[in-house]
Amino acid sequence: MTERLRGGPSCLLGPGDDAAVVRTPDGRVVASTDLLVEGSHFRRDWSSAADVGVKAAAQNLVDIAAMGAVPTALLVGLACPADLPAAWAREFTAAFDTECALVGAVLVGGDVSRSPTLTIAVTALGDLEGRSPVTRAGAEPGDVVALTGRLGWSAAGLAVLSRGFRSPAQVVAAYRRPAPPYAEGPIAATCGATSMCDVSDGLVQDLGHVARASAVQICIDTPRLEVAPRLQDVGRALNVDPMRFLLTGGEDHPLVATFPSAKSVPRGWTVIGRVREGEGVLVDGAAYPLPGWDSFSGGARG
Repeated sequence: MTERLRGGPSCLLGPGDDAAVVRTPDGRVVASTDLLVEGSHFRRDWSSAADVGVKAAAQNLVDIAAMGAVPTALLVGLACPADLPAAWAREFTAAFDTECALVGAVLVGGDVSRSPTLTIAVTALGDLEGRSPVTRAGAEPGDVVALTGRLGWSAAGLAVLSRGFRSPAQVVAAYRRPAPPYAEGPIAATCGATSMCDVSDGLVQDLGHVARASAVQICIDTPRLEVAPRLQDVGRALNVDPMRFLLTGGEDHPLVATFPSAKSVPRGWTVIGRVREGEGVLVDGAAYPLPGWDSFSGGARG
């Protein structure tokens, strides 16, 4: 799995020893970890090893970007059934490493163990490059809420697959391989974002985390959210309001942030709401009845 991994400027010592050695130019390390469990976060009959590799890397890289930092190094723990083909593990690792290369990060090591359930544990490290971290706790009344990246496509793809279909191909591909806007996290930090997170559990759910951490109320204006024609097609075919994909679907991993004013919002971001005094999240002035993803709810993302 590791013999073809490339090095990089952040990696002083890579796989093969008891631990890796990673450069930390800023003197601070941004760290995050995530789990993917087969049957809960992915299914091998829906996604290839390369798809799972991209997804595993993406959801960790974007967590670092959501702090306003640049990802530098990642470690992977792979617990797998004894009959998992070695080719699957190699394909997974190659795709994971390729996704890391998009942001200049390096897979520096990890561990492998036997388990009846295929489980992937990823730890990601990042560099703030001298900036202050952008947390969920900085939103202030009067701020605007802005979004960048694809939203709702992965949820539509999951809905299609869950009904036994494999098309439209675009939404199924979006479910299999997210494409987060990694570079926009540091850009938002430079432009004065007051809070930020990636949308991994649903827009309403994740903005709820920001609202609680910041002790504010966040109001989403759905007319500002674009429902792509392909998502409208899926909604009609499945008899589902496509706005639900945007409000509760999260695995596209776009970034959502608050800014002091519309003038401070970077190019490529869309203002979708506002921050005011109060608590919770309102959608078009009312509470939204449907929750997003909850790791302990018993649901599955496939």
